Amino acid sequence: MSKIIILGGGESGVGAALLAKSKGFEVFLSDKGQLKETFKNTLLENNIAFEDGQHSIEKILEADEIIISPGIPEKNLIVQEVKKKNIPLISEIEFASRYTSAKIIAITGSNGKTTTTLLTYHFLKNAGLKVGLAGNIGQSFAKQVMENNNDYYVLEISSFQLDRCFQFKPDVAVLINITPDHLDRYDYQFENYINSKFRIFQNSSQKTTCIYWEDDQVIKNNQDLIPKDAIHKTISFSNVQAKAIINHSSISINQQLEIDLASAPLKGPHNAINMSAAILAAQSIGINNFKILMALPSFVNAEHRLEPCGTWNGIQFINDSKATNVDAVYFALNSFIQPIILIIGGVDKGNDYSVLDDLVKKNVKGLIFLGIDNQKLEMHFKHICPQIYSTDNLEKAVSKGIEWAQPDNVILLSPACASFDLFQNYEDRGRKFKEVVKQLTNGK
Repeated sequence: MSKIIILGGGESGVGAALLAKSKGFEVFLSDKGQLKETFKNTLLENNIAFEDGQHSIEKILEADEIIISPGIPEKNLIVQEVKKKNIPLISEIEFASRYTSAKIIAITGSNGKTTTTLLTYHFLKNAGLKVGLAGNIGQSFAKQVMENNNDYYVLEISSFQLDRCFQFKPDVAVLINITPDHLDRYDYQFENYINSKFRIFQNSSQKTTCIYWEDDQVIKNNQDLIPKDAIHKTISFSNVQAKAIINHSSISINQQLEIDLASAPLKGPHNAINMSAAILAAQSIGINNFKILMALPSFVNAEHRLEPCGTWNGIQFINDSKATNVDAVYFALNSFIQPIILIIGGVDKGNDYSVLDDLVKKNVKGLIFLGIDNQKLEMHFKHICPQIYSTDNLEKAVSKGIEWAQPDNVILLSPACASFDLFQNYEDRGRKFKEVVKQLTNGK
């Protein structure tokens, strides 16, 4: 009996353990941290051996194959020991894809992949297809493969998951954009991160549909990494030969389907790209234009992505806490014509804020820095924005925004940074922002 070791006992790890057990493997799960009680109970109920609070190296090195959590970096001591033994290290995505005949739409990108994934899933679900949502979102892909008989899966795939995909071959592969992110995981070499993202196309054949935003300079410079014999469907603001052409007022798909951006459920140029990618993906597996047009207006995006969270005295509050890199903030600032008060800051990831300079000068009337260490932000923006304010208190940040704002202004939380200095994660930051907005505006 082959032995599979699972490193990491989160949603994907426990799902992979369940699938491996169901396929007759000897399974052992190891997590350096503490497993959640619900996951412990699941493993116990299914007679799957596990450990938490430690990694037993000798036991792990007995594996025939190891399924590794995307959160465990290459530099980890265990990973280095495994590599010395030449034991295959794969992702849950790679493992689960071996055991399903369902058609797979896989979506990646530095920004917008969750929105695109959710919208694609929305199209398929509304068309009445039997479809699962997984990857970097939703329930474990492996668990769904074990439990369900879905005909389709829509997968959001991170670069960390792609790093451990080798034979994974989606039927539709989508790459929205590539901007510098997670460079600490890639030896601070942007090229390594780029190569990781392009792995989504690595096994594409003549039957694979490859969808991408061709105006993205990084994608354009590396287009030879996409197999030429695959079906290419591109998105562009300027190329009239593209399958999806975006202008200031509409999206034209195949010169047959027109989407009016003014009435679309998602705003901003970046979301026009996301909508285009989702529509092309849905069309690629046979969903017709009528069903797409019927489904689009009812789409509601996930929390913390340019999420409206209240209006008070004409001031609009927007929660974009998921914007944890500079490019996401760039997209956000391009999404409003009203004057913006921007709340930015947190744990800096080596950000180059200069890409925001022109937009800040043009669209931002006040900058509020929210973090424990705001020095880098203060030094960069002090001569660029007429009003700046620094704090480590969310309530003070929102209060200052309200003090500066006038009717028809937008107070935008779009941090460009990680959240771990003041919050548990970006979700915690976004929810607390919404709570503070509610408290302050109800009391005024």
